[in-house]
Parts: sequence; structure tokens; C-alpha cells
Amino acid sequence: MQQVLDLHIHSRYSRACSPQLTLANIEAACRIKGVDIIATGDFTYPEWFASINSELKETFSGSGLYVLKTAVDDQVKFILSTEVALIYKDDEKVRRIHLVIHAPNIAAVEKLNKQLDKKFNIRSDGRPILGIKAPELVALLLKIDPNFLIYPAHIWTPWFSVFGSKSGFNTLEECFKDQTKYIYAYETGLSSDPEMNWRLSALDGLTCLSNSDAHSQNNIAREANIMEISEPLSYRKIYDIIKNQRVAASAGQDQEGLKMTLEFYPEEGMYHFDGHRACNFSCEPAISRQNKNLCPKCQKPLVIGVLNRVEELADRKAGFRPKNAVPFKKLVELDKIIAEALGVKSRNSLAVQKQHRQMIRDFGNELFILLDLDLEKITGIDSRITEGLRRVRAGELIISPGFDGEYGRINIFSESDKNKQGALL
Repeated sequence: MQQVLDLHIHSRYSRACSPQLTLANIEAACRIKGVDIIATGDFTYPEWFASINSELKETFSGSGLYVLKTAVDDQVKFILSTEVALIYKDDEKVRRIHLVIHAPNIAAVEKLNKQLDKKFNIRSDGRPILGIKAPELVALLLKIDPNFLIYPAHIWTPWFSVFGSKSGFNTLEECFKDQTKYIYAYETGLSSDPEMNWRLSALDGLTCLSNSDAHSQNNIAREANIMEISEPLSYRKIYDIIKNQRVAASAGQDQEGLKMTLEFYPEEGMYHFDGHRACNFSCEPAISRQNKNLCPKCQKPLVIGVLNRVEELADRKAGFRPKNAVPFKKLVELDKIIAEALGVKSRNSLAVQKQHRQMIRDFGNELFILLDLDLEKITGIDSRITEGLRRVRAGELIISPGFDGEYGRINIFSESDKNKQGALL
């Protein structure tokens, strides 16, 4: 059974997150998006964990997957997940690391939360800051339950990641030490894609995952994973696929495994290029090196981005593809396509949302529309939207890479397109 999984999102209790991120709203968004298994996010936060306890029920005893008690069916399942921020000193350097954690059941989360609450403040934010070293946290988790799953979040971003230019390490072993053998995966993050990560041979033994890290409903599944999982669906089967790097067999076969990841265009991520936001300056790694990693406008240090850091640690040339590499596709969210096609600045405008609802009603969920809908059979919508879908699938885009905390810009239509008869107004 093919399942779409988004394994890293947040709740309304995390900083800079939508107050609309309730379990019911997340579930409703997943139905629109086409997500089958979604992270709960933030299970260390007491009030959110109370909601998880009261509003969800296990699909069957021991499954480790949960559905809303009020759901009409079990189409959308929740997997117990959270992200934690570790800030600590190691090798005379302050480290800031974000990790994704998946729990096998509610009982394991309850035990973990009690342990963390004794030493750390887990009540100030849905993504708590813990003053504990990465290997110590891994050991703690596995002592509570050996079926916890832990992996680095957004592995390359400058400020809060294992390989980040500001506070990260050069190898996983430097970070996780004797616990490295229990790290089975990594998350690409919005500013990198699998092809960039394939350049580092040290990652070959890990499962490459892509998740949305959504802070609002409309960003759910901007990155996701497609897995083939046999019924009955369970946490243990997902765990085994990730731990053992299982890759789904070719079409028509029923072998469990990861089939594909769905990717944000990495250039659209906030840290793809190097740059200095205050001076509105960004550049490729080669230019940074020429400038000795200083902003040419003010001479302050550049924030070294993901592309530069990948090139620094890579031991393979760009374009290398490992054996049994899982395919991926790059996406632009449907409401962004609609907004540009209609010449509207905000994806949240009434006109865009009305058109979005119509397309979901007429054609199916968003991922189906983006990936599989036969464009020749589309009727009843503005032809510019259809052309936008075609261009996104073909990668015919105009891209200005993000840097230093600024999202990149993805444009589907050029200025000349907008001036042509019948094109954008």
C-alpha cells in the first residue's frame, strides 16, 4: 500500500507557528494535501501531549499509529514525533543541533517527558531547548525504549544542524560518538535535495528523508516521503524501512520500502546560497571564497549556506548517483502556482483559495494534482494554471536562491510571458 508520510511538523505551541495547528486542522489539511501519515510534532510539550492523549486513538493495539477519535475513517494516521534543540559545548565549541524523534507509542513518550521535565524546561516551547549532548540524549531515549527513532533535522542549515556552518560538526561520528550506530537516517531540509547529499559518501549508510517542517497547514507536505508499506500499517514497519534502508521494488511489485521523496526546490530554501541579509547580498560558494567569506559591502562575515557546506564536505562530484538511490521529484505548492498564474501576490488571497478549493473538489488531492493529474484532461480552470503545472513538472522555472534566512524566489512566468496576449495581466 502506497503511503505519503510527512514526519516533521510543529503544533500551535511552537514559536513562530500558526495558532490554527490543532490536531483536527492538521488532519483536515492532510486530506486536502494527500498525506496519509503525519507527524504529531511537539510531543514533549505538556499541553500538546495532553491533546494527543485525549484526541487520538491507536489504529489497533500495538500499531503505534493514531487517528482522531472523531475521524470518519483512518485515512490520515498520526505518528508520534517531535523536534528538539540541543545547545551544549563540545570540543571547546558551542553546538546547536536539532534532532527529529519518533516514538513507538504514547507510553514511551510519557516516560521520556517525565525524564526531561526533571532537568529541562519543556514548557516554554513546543520545540524545547535541552542542555544535553547528542550522544547522551540518544542513550537516554534508547534506555527508555529501544524503538525510539532519532535522526538529524535539516542536516545542513547553518545555525541548528549537525553539519551547519555555524555550530555543526564535520562528521556524524564527531557529533554522536559511540551512539552513531543508532542513527539510521537524516533529513535533507528545505535548502538541500537528495542529489546534493549523494555527494557525501558518509551518508550512504543512512536513509534520506524529506519532511516539511511545517509551521502552518498550507506548508504540510511541501516535502514528504512516499513509501510502500504492507497492511496492517504500523510504526514498526516504518521504523524497519528507515532503519534498514529498504527501497521499494519497481512498479507492480509489493515490496516494502521507500519509493520516492518529494522535494522543495532547494534554491527556494532560506539558506541555499551564502549571503548577508542586512546588505541584501548573496553569492555562490566560489564568490564567497574570492571574498574570503566576507560581505563585499560591509566586510562582515557571510552566513555560509548549505550549497557551500556541501561542497566543503563532499568527496564526490556533483551529479554522482549512489547505487539504489531513491528517486525524488521537486514540487511547488499548488496555491503558489495558482497565485502566480492569476497574478496575485499572496497565496492566501481569497481568489487563490477559492480556486484551490475548486481544483481539490474537481480533481483530487493536491499531491495527485501536482504529480499525476493528466493535464490534457483539465477543464473548467484558467489555462494559465495548467501551464503553470506543466512548467513546474518540467522544471522550467526562474529561480533566485535564498540566503541568510531569506526564502528564495521561484517564478513560473517571466515578464515577457506576462506581457503576451492571453498570458498574465
